[in-house]
Amino acid sequence: MIVSKRNSLRLAAVATLSALTVGLAGTAMAATPAVQPVSAAQAGITAKPSVSSVQAWQLFRVTGTTTGLKAGSTVTLQQKQHGAWVTLPASVHTNSKGSYSLGVKLGIKGLNELRIVSGSTASPVFTVTVR
Repeated sequence: MIVSKRNSLRLAAVATLSALTVGLAGTAMAATPAVQPVSAAQAGITAKPSVSSVQAWQLFRVTGTTTGLKAGSTVTLQQKQHGAWVTLPASVHTNSKGSYSLGVKLGIKGLNELRIVSGSTASPVFTVTVR
């Protein structure tokens, strides 16, 4: 094959464009993560009280599991007071499987609406009656 000046310029142009295309494709692939991070919409918390009714200041437990949260995340108890969620001084870290068990004592008599929260993720509301 005879390589003329014209053919060598074509070959150089094609090689440059090919290298550029491969480089851009590699950059695009590197910029796209293979695994999408877990969003807050996928995170969840379950909560189940050990009793439905207790005496004032009687200890009971709230147990549950978390999904989409890191192991060791802190979960905290909240109580609805006058229409607003109030964070109570009752919290615990989840174990390596995302489970938790929290000891709770309540003093406000009547029907107490409660939930477990971690960051912006909250469990469904559950109730415990204090007599």
